[in-house]
Amino acid sequence: MDIRHTFGNNLKHYRTQANMSQAALAVKMGIDRAHVSAMERGQQNVTIVTLWHVAQALDVEPSALLENRGKNQNVVDR
Repeated sequence: MDIRHTFGNNLKHYRTQANMSQAALAVKMGIDRAHVSAMERGQQNVTIVTLWHVAQALDVEPSALLENRGKNQNVVDR
């Protein structure tokens, strides 16, 4: 399991659950939309500070973004 993919899948899950676009999340966090996209695809090594900012923007606990939620966790949702 790659923790970047776990984080990316959870990020996408909670973002879509919040009915928020990548662009809207990026604006809320003060980052570029492409960075959100790369995080969702598991292509970014995020810092603990970024993890906290994502959690704050999505109104979830930081630990929720690191939970293994299922057997397909290694595959990034597209």
